[in-house]
Amino acid sequence: MLLHTHSSGQQDSNTVPVVLIHGLFGSYENLGVIERSLSEQYRVLNVDVRNHGRSGHTEKMNYALMAEDLAQTLDQLNIPVAVLLGHSMGGKLAMAFALQYPQRVSKLILADIAPVAYPPRHNSIFAGLTAVDLAGISSRADADKQLAQHISEPGVRQFLLKSLVKEDDSFHWRFNLAALQANYAALVDAPLTEGSYDGPTLFIKGGDSDYILPEHKARIMQLFPQAQAKIIQGTGHWLHAEKPAAFTKLVQDFLLS
Repeated sequence: MLLHTHSSGQQDSNTVPVVLIHGLFGSYENLGVIERSLSEQYRVLNVDVRNHGRSGHTEKMNYALMAEDLAQTLDQLNIPVAVLLGHSMGGKLAMAFALQYPQRVSKLILADIAPVAYPPRHNSIFAGLTAVDLAGISSRADADKQLAQHISEPGVRQFLLKSLVKEDDSFHWRFNLAALQANYAALVDAPLTEGSYDGPTLFIKGGDSDYILPEHKARIMQLFPQAQAKIIQGTGHWLHAEKPAAFTKLVQDFLLS
């Protein structure tokens, strides 16, 4: 599947392009702040993964298929080698791609995610999204009230509502909710577990997040032997949104190293 992309920055630059990959329920717009800061020096390609944003919908979804999507998209754009930067689910996709196509990744940046299986963390989000009466609402505020019955955090609701769009006088989610729910077990599972990526790898952890833990180190080093880690204190899982300047500086320093 060819993915929807948003390209910006130095199109004629000799530097390797930077590919940005969003997380679950997101779209390329979620990494817009990072895209804008990097585009001053680099060609940046911001993608919507399958079943998200403006990319196509499909019943099946796992990291092998998503890595193949990315490979086909980069082929179509004549990009043989890229830097990959992924957040959460997007980080797992970046890992899967690097393990499957190591020669195509010059550097790998992973935002608050480890190459491990996680317990289900999104049950309340699925419950809230499923409960929204898309045919009965007349505004985002209506949807927010219905989401609030299942999701207490206003920031999480506002993030989800970015994917609620109105077309032809009716609302729908840009993401394929049914497919995300049906394939959720594959999305919280570990990415591809065979092979290794020996290139420069940076894990960036939110200081208050529990997505990367000390017990994950052995698995990280097995798959990514050149991995290093940085922590942004005072941030949770959405570290790039909470402290974009600190996040971008870590990324830029790593790209220049």
